[in-house]
Amino acid sequence: MARLAKVLAGDWNTVEIVQHGQPVAEGAGRRGTTQVRLTGGGTALVSEGHSVGTVGGDLRWFITIWWDSNAKTYRFLTCFKTSADAGCELRGTAHWEGETFVNDYEEVIDGKRTRIQDLWTDITPNSHKLTEAHDTGNGVMKPYVVSRSTRQ
Repeated sequence: MARLAKVLAGDWNTVEIVQHGQPVAEGAGRRGTTQVRLTGGGTALVSEGHSVGTVGGDLRWFITIWWDSNAKTYRFLTCFKTSADAGCELRGTAHWEGETFVNDYEEVIDGKRTRIQDLWTDITPNSHKLTEAHDTGNGVMKPYVVSRSTRQ
């Protein structure tokens, strides 16, 4: 948890640059803020944020990540609220692949189970990129949503 908190804890400005697999025009993607804190005596990382844009609309979220020592993996609880929907779910298991933090999960999209990954990359002390990538078939992952975060 300490490694995860070191790179993600803090207050961030966010901007989405790709939505639904398509680049978003400068200034049209969601922009917002995220606050990430280590809680529970270091047992969980909690992220709460809000963003809004002409493309993608209003989005609020609450995410909790914790280390499951029995399974030797990170677990995720995600809660999202848009103008059309709201809900929470356990969503995937995560691990480090070198300097990339990867959360793997599946969702039913258009009636078909789709493999999805959240990838935290380009991690520096003051920025990181979060990509939601979807399996387009044969294990080829395509960026579906891409956000850049910079430290406030």
